[in-house]
Amino acid sequence: MSSETLTRDVEETVEAIAQLHQDHDQAASPLQRAIDAVTDLLGRPAAMVILVIAVTAWIAGNRLAAGWPDPDFVGLELGATLAALLIAVLILVTQRREDRLAERRETLTLELALLNEQKSAKIIALLEELRRDAPSIVDRRDEESEAMAQPADAAAVLNEIEDRTARDAASSKD
Repeated sequence: MSSETLTRDVEETVEAIAQLHQDHDQAASPLQRAIDAVTDLLGRPAAMVILVIAVTAWIAGNRLAAGWPDPDFVGLELGATLAALLIAVLILVTQRREDRLAERRETLTLELALLNEQKSAKIIALLEELRRDAPSIVDRRDEESEAMAQPADAAAVLNEIEDRTARDAASSKD
């Protein structure tokens, strides 16, 4: 889909999301960028193939050099342990950075949901006002529409969710 076919609001949303990612990438330190590059490199299928070839070559070399019965794999064991430690740290560092981006996305989603809820409440209130003011429509009281016209109290909703979660957790322990 080309940008000519997008409406202005959709284009602005796409730009906002792209800006979110760009800000996240620009906030990374040079060290973080280097760690991301190494993690990306190690996460490719070719890295596994190279690793298998290197370990196979090491084992074959040790078998040929030390003789068949008892080759020495201490160096291979140390190398594999250090590589595993390095990869674990790389994954943790990269995941921590990606979690920050995911948290920003979740916050943006929550803010947009709350904003949309407020807009929906305003639209309902305006429709109810239009219904009351239109001479061709019989005026009547609609309690459901009146309730929907009030924006939700986000703090009250959060408290209710936490209360129910706590009650569910307590009842599941019994």
